[in-house]
Amino acid sequence: MLMFTYRRARAFIALMGVAVVCTLGGRSEPVLAQQPVRPDDELETIQIRPNVYMIAGAGANIAVQVGPIGLVVVDTGSVQAADEVLAAIKKVSELPIRYIFNTSADLDHVGGNEKLSKAGITILGGARGNASFTDEVTQAFDLNYGLATVFAHEEVLARMSRSPDVEQSLWPTKVYTRAYSMALNGEGIQVFHNSAAHSDGDSTVLFRRADVIASGDIVDINRFPVIDVTAGGSIQGEIEALNRLLDLIVPPFPLTWQAAGSLVIPGHGRPLDYSDVEDYRDMVVIVRDILDDMIGRGMTLAQVKVADPTKAYRGRYGADSGPWTTDMFVEAVFKGLSAQRSSRNAPMSR
Repeated sequence: MLMFTYRRARAFIALMGVAVVCTLGGRSEPVLAQQPVRPDDELETIQIRPNVYMIAGAGANIAVQVGPIGLVVVDTGSVQAADEVLAAIKKVSELPIRYIFNTSADLDHVGGNEKLSKAGITILGGARGNASFTDEVTQAFDLNYGLATVFAHEEVLARMSRSPDVEQSLWPTKVYTRAYSMALNGEGIQVFHNSAAHSDGDSTVLFRRADVIASGDIVDINRFPVIDVTAGGSIQGEIEALNRLLDLIVPPFPLTWQAAGSLVIPGHGRPLDYSDVEDYRDMVVIVRDILDDMIGRGMTLAQVKVADPTKAYRGRYGADSGPWTTDMFVEAVFKGLSAQRSSRNAPMSR
């Protein structure tokens, strides 16, 4: 009997070149192969679910959830692309933006905060009034009424407020510490903190009914993970964040050839499924283990770079130039693992 594994099924579908649509409960679900619904000159808008879209090309990927109360947006792209992002969102829906979630403090994730917030309407009253929820809904199209809430982990606000390069108009207006849950547009929305991963303020946003997860920069299959040591990032925290993400993703079992299961909107790159994230996590663990072994044998950073611990994956994820090179990744992991070893070996104070 032929055994058809998940990876074989995905390869089979790709080779066939067909877009599979799975109908569950009478509802068709778009799949990854769907074409952009409304392309702009530079941005690309892709429908992930009937009520969830991804906008790419503005810096970091942007997720937009649509519902009768308004829009929930995850990340806002760069400052330079803010007008184009707002135009792309309006093509998806003319309803006002209600909430903006930032998955990190990176400027390509928060650059459009001011313009998108000003184009929205806070759902709980705010800078220009303190109306009731009912009044807010009835004035949904009055874009001069209030501002959309900009929401992030408290470390994002702390980091942005300390940086001379970040205008106060981009700062979050609401923060959380460990996790946050809310319900809007008939959707349960959960926000989880990933400490010490890409940075110390990373968030993952789960849209429970749509079964879509915005992961931020803890996963980017275009490159090795960006470990910002100066912002509290670490390779071990990155692995833990990827494991938590896998716990949230529903794999498409048992009918692996159908377009079922959770979808992930990463910080950069195409939408992902369980297998994509699993493969990425496995790569990070393997590189971490190789580097840790080299450090345990007393190798210096220069010797590690010559030995090339990322050799098996350099062609897929590596870069010799640009904002995040393979050498930068190796150096960040080396420094983090070396510091962990030093702390473990340090004598205990009496």
